[in-house]
Amino acid sequence: MRLLEGVLFVTLPKSQITHIARLIAELDQDRAWLLEQIDKGRWTDLRLDLAAFERELGRFLIRASEKLEEVDPT
Repeated sequence: MRLLEGVLFVTLPKSQITHIARLIAELDQDRAWLLEQIDKGRWTDLRLDLAAFERELGRFLIRASEKLEEVDPT
């Protein structure tokens, strides 16, 4: 870890970065599947909660991807 202008940077091994990127991609596929199921009318009684969860998960995955880019911009 290093500190630059009040921002903490974490150094991760390339293998860990690859693993995290794969995990983010898998979670995004799961999010897309959930959205598809909601759009098909499954779980009507949970639709609003699941839709809110899907949106929040999408935002989280975007932030995680951006943070991973900061660690490894290649």
